[in-house]
Amino acid sequence: MDDDTQRELAAVAAALMVDEGLEVRRAVQRALAQLRLPSRTPVPAAALLDAAVREHLAIFHADTQPAELRALRETALAWMERLADFQPHVGGAVWHGTATRRSDIHLQLFTDDPKAVEIALINAGLPYDTQSARGLHGHTAEVLTLAVRCDGLGETVGLHLWVNDTNALRGARLPDALGRVPRGSAAELRALLARAHTDTEKDAT
Repeated sequence: MDDDTQRELAAVAAALMVDEGLEVRRAVQRALAQLRLPSRTPVPAAALLDAAVREHLAIFHADTQPAELRALRETALAWMERLADFQPHVGGAVWHGTATRRSDIHLQLFTDDPKAVEIALINAGLPYDTQSARGLHGHTAEVLTLAVRCDGLGETVGLHLWVNDTNALRGARLPDALGRVPRGSAAELRALLARAHTDTEKDAT
C-alpha cells in the first residue's frame, strides 16, 4: 500500500477513534469499509495512527479536549483511589492524553483472587457487566464494565476494570510500540493532573 493511502486510512480511523470513541481495531475496520479498501489491508503503524489522532484533536477539538481529558483523568483517579487494594493502573487514551468525552476509562487491576474485584463491587451495590477479552501479555482477562458519573463532564462514562493475576504486573509497564510507558499508577496520574494545572495557570498569566 502506498504512503498516501496509509495516511488516509490513518486519518479516517483517527476520526472514528476520537469522535465515536472506537478502539483501534474497530476504527480501522470501519475506516477500511468507508474507503472501500480490502479487509487484508495492513493496519497503519502505531506512530502514524497516534499522529493522526493528535492532528484530528488539534484541528477539531482544541477548544474542548483539554477540559474533557482532565475530567476523565479526575474520574479515573477517583476510582483508582477507591480500588487501591488492586494496584490499579490506567491506560489507553486517558493515560496518553488523547481522550475526549467519547472515550471510556480503562483500569488494569491486579489481584491473587480473581473474584475479589467483583465482590468489592457487589458489596458497594454497584451494577456491572462482565465479559472476557484478550488482556495483558495475550492472556484472557475478565473485564467488568460500569457506567460511572464523571462530574467534570456532567454525564456518565464507561469504566472498564481489567482483572489480572498479580504476576501480570511484571512487564505491564514495558514500553509500547511508540516507546511510551503504556499505563500509569495513581501517583503518576495525579502528577499529570498537577502538571496540567500548573501549565494552565502559566498560560493564563
